Amino acid sequence: MVLNMDLEYTTVYLLLGGNLGEREENLNKAIFLVSKEIGEIEAQSSIYETAAWGKTDQPAFLNQAIAVKTEFSALEVLEKALAIEQELGRVRKEKWGERLIDIDLILYGVEIIEIPGKLQIPHPHMQDRRFVMEPLAEIAPDMMHPRLGKTILEISKKITDNLAVKKL
Repeated sequence: MVLNMDLEYTTVYLLLGGNLGEREENLNKAIFLVSKEIGEIEAQSSIYETAAWGKTDQPAFLNQAIAVKTEFSALEVLEKALAIEQELGRVRKEKWGERLIDIDLILYGVEIIEIPGKLQIPHPHMQDRRFVMEPLAEIAPDMMHPRLGKTILEISKKITDNLAVKKL
């Protein structure tokens, strides 16, 4: 394969999660499809088991952060992630509900992106959620949050969310 050196690449950070079916297998399938459809996987965190957030009367989630080198825009990455979710059987029934797979776009390089009703980067609640920050801090501790001006590691150490997050 010959790479076009004129293309610009951005490292995008995604959080994968799911609490239905074969959870770890679903994460692995998602990583495979992300590498095929979005870009080269540069890093992936350990897998974390997490109590459900928002709607707590459901099975625990497995979560994993990945860094992906991509040539696609943030909106294209979002569209591809949604298509991968659908391909893997994701059905959206209710907000924060059970799911086979979830692929959230957390950071797109150091960019701040606002597309009303579609996309907000950095993810607006990332700094409030331990299940996002712990896996992300594992693969990108020195990454600066574009709005807060602090590293991912700094933010993760001061998070007040007391949700159970266990590294597997």
